[in-house]
Amino acid sequence: MGQSRSPQTTTPPAPPVVAVVGPTASGKSDVAVALAHLLPGGAEVVNADAMQLYRGMDVGTAKLTAAEMRGVPHHLLDVLDVTQAADVATYQQQAREAFDAITARGRTPLLVGGSGLYVRAALDEMRFPGTDAAVRARWEARLAEAGPQRLHAELAARDPDAAARILPSNGRRIVRALEVGEITGAPFAASLPEQRYVRPAVQVGLAVPREQLDARIDARVHRMRDAGLVEEVRRLQAAGLREGLTASRALGYAQVLDALDGTTTEAEAAELTARLTRRFARKQESWFRRDERVRWIAAPDGCDPEQLARQVLALLPVESPA
Repeated sequence: MGQSRSPQTTTPPAPPVVAVVGPTASGKSDVAVALAHLLPGGAEVVNADAMQLYRGMDVGTAKLTAAEMRGVPHHLLDVLDVTQAADVATYQQQAREAFDAITARGRTPLLVGGSGLYVRAALDEMRFPGTDAAVRARWEARLAEAGPQRLHAELAARDPDAAARILPSNGRRIVRALEVGEITGAPFAASLPEQRYVRPAVQVGLAVPREQLDARIDARVHRMRDAGLVEEVRRLQAAGLREGLTASRALGYAQVLDALDGTTTEAEAAELTARLTRRFARKQESWFRRDERVRWIAAPDGCDPEQLARQVLALLPVESPA
């Protein structure tokens, strides 16, 4: 009589990371919370909004309240002081550690936000060359002396591909490209993300008609003002907001700081914030549209977040029956 064999058990594959992306005010956060309640085994959110990393920057970033999270754990919120600079390399490590911890608990990681570079850093092959303080200081001094346009021309002579990817007005990125080129001897593009996931992932974008999105942004800016954005900026100013190279430039916060300085009025600051946010939303959508892996669903006015979450759910891979 042959020996009976005990049935072999296999560990089910870890669920893919589900990224809910798109422009600001498209409803990503609410859809993600609804999706977390629909996914078998549950889910946890990993923030991919660079400004929501900051403690105290709540009103101006439309950060969800505890009640709006509806019991869904959220990670990488409130991890930086406003005096600290956001660091994509550090974020990449923290986001991937969060993915590992969430899947170890048998849940699905939901990456949610509109900061395109942060989404790519979390999901894709992306390496970060080191920094050299002396080299960077030299290029920053050159930027201060010559201005971004002339420095961009210098970058174009050294690394045409990098110059083509960076706006001539973006002095910070121009300096970084020149620093990386000098340190590594390789083109800056070699350190940019490749469209290759480091783990299984599904990206879903929320598409809102432009006129509706613009109206949502305008309404959001006015709600923020009514909800106490000016008072929030005053509190953060006392905590060193002006010292923060990243936080002090955030949309809404930079404009309110100008109003507090008396160089503009609060009404003018709100109007400028809305205009710049509308422009930023177009850049966000353009960024995500360039990634052909993103699956888009229509999210016009009137769509319930749970209805949209069910559409996202339908795009996710279904495990084959045993």
